[in-house]
Amino acid sequence: MKIRKIPMRMCVGCHEMKAKKELIRVVKSPEGEINVDLKGKAPGRGAYLCKNKNCVDLASKNRALEKTFSRKIEKAVYDKLKAQLNEGEVN
Repeated sequence: MKIRKIPMRMCVGCHEMKAKKELIRVVKSPEGEINVDLKGKAPGRGAYLCKNKNCVDLASKNRALEKTFSRKIEKAVYDKLKAQLNEGEVN
């Protein structure tokens, strides 16, 4: 019986290590666009956030995504994350 290793990632909001499937991936594409990657397969540099509003708020307050991607992050990206959490799209 082969035991599979569960990929772990750190939330940029609360800095907790969690299974990759439990987190939302935000990606900076090779063209420089910042998007929410629901499938987790989009090309580019990724950062992960917990699936709760508190971590999104913490990341926004601490400018964690700006530090990760070395560029200004529009408020619309954080609003989109919050909207998806409110709608229950991210599960």
